[in-house]
Amino acid sequence: MAGGWSGLAENRRVDSIMRKPCNKPLAARSHPCPNPDIGLTFGEGALEISSAALSVVDPGSFEPRARKGEGADMVIQACRWTHPIRGIRAVAALPFWGCLIAAGCVGPRPGTPHERHGEEIVACGRFFHTGAPVVLWLDPCGYDAYRVECRFTPDRALPADAVHADSPARYGSFRRHMPPDDTAAVRENGWELEMLRKHVDLFVLHYDACGTSRRCFKVLHDVRGLSVHFLLDVDGTIYQTLDLKERAWHAGPANDRSIGIEIANMGAYEDRAKLDAWYSRNAQGRVFFEPPLTDGRTGIRTPEFVAYPAQNEAVRGRIHNRDLWQYDLTDAQYDSLTKLVAALTRVLPRIRPDAPRRPTGEIRADALTPDELARFSGIVGHYHITESKVDPGPAFDWARVLPGSR
Repeated sequence: MAGGWSGLAENRRVDSIMRKPCNKPLAARSHPCPNPDIGLTFGEGALEISSAALSVVDPGSFEPRARKGEGADMVIQACRWTHPIRGIRAVAALPFWGCLIAAGCVGPRPGTPHERHGEEIVACGRFFHTGAPVVLWLDPCGYDAYRVECRFTPDRALPADAVHADSPARYGSFRRHMPPDDTAAVRENGWELEMLRKHVDLFVLHYDACGTSRRCFKVLHDVRGLSVHFLLDVDGTIYQTLDLKERAWHAGPANDRSIGIEIANMGAYEDRAKLDAWYSRNAQGRVFFEPPLTDGRTGIRTPEFVAYPAQNEAVRGRIHNRDLWQYDLTDAQYDSLTKLVAALTRVLPRIRPDAPRRPTGEIRADALTPDELARFSGIVGHYHITESKVDPGPAFDWARVLPGSR
């Protein structure tokens, strides 16, 4: 994996190690180091080392746990890193006993918490870096699509308008239409990352027509009994509600091969006046979004955040030959979405960082035929899957997301 680490213990004698001070602030390091004077530099790649863990922060890179070798004679931790752009390979080696003596490093004691950094997504139980703010279903204030009762009315289990009225589940654990051998392997061993990479090749973009991720999750989980892997709030916070291995219920026939995201946005309408209830202008003429309350709160994580659309006027465009009006996403949403796309296309490389295009090169504004959809792999809007949907809408700036994710 480009930019990723593979930890291995090897018996190898170290001829030379070049040291330099570790000048980055503690909060900015990929892992805290008990001794701030320890650092290593190899060519153009910089590495910070502690005895607890080794990692490089790159979108889609895996955060491993370091493994100690056995034996007392110069047992070391070695990590190989391939530079994600230049293909430069560096080998960093640190003697285990030398680390204990010279650096004062010690292995983590049992029960020591493993700190996360608030920007990881989860695929098959493994953490991958994104560089964007992420709240997992595991975290306080996260949105948990695994729960079998309603989130905002916990005394009720079944959703008010459930798609699957006989089950409290809002997702599926098995992706259908796989070869029998693969299905048997998943049933026996669970989802492994390489297996998931074989079967997931679409990233589906939705707008939620709710305005905030809090309101969106209430509609999905408590009302409709549906699910999606990610929610993207107006302040750029990404909420992951399920491990990527799960089959979320968000895009009908594409569910078996896709990851989905609901982007907080009030949507697109033929009647522009429908947007007036949610968007106003300040004294300087700047348009801003007034988010709805859900149980008395917006749920927006950034205090005092003002949601300014990236474009100050409503955008008019055509999808399925319908003239629609929509206000754009916020800059914070575009920034986080671009980083998430970059991570996903590395974690699940069959998701290509491109969308359906016409022969002339522009992004298509209509639905793909079933055969076209079956052949396509990459990033799609919900409207590419069915003519009954128009999300992510005419204001969505595909050019802003796709080039930055490559």
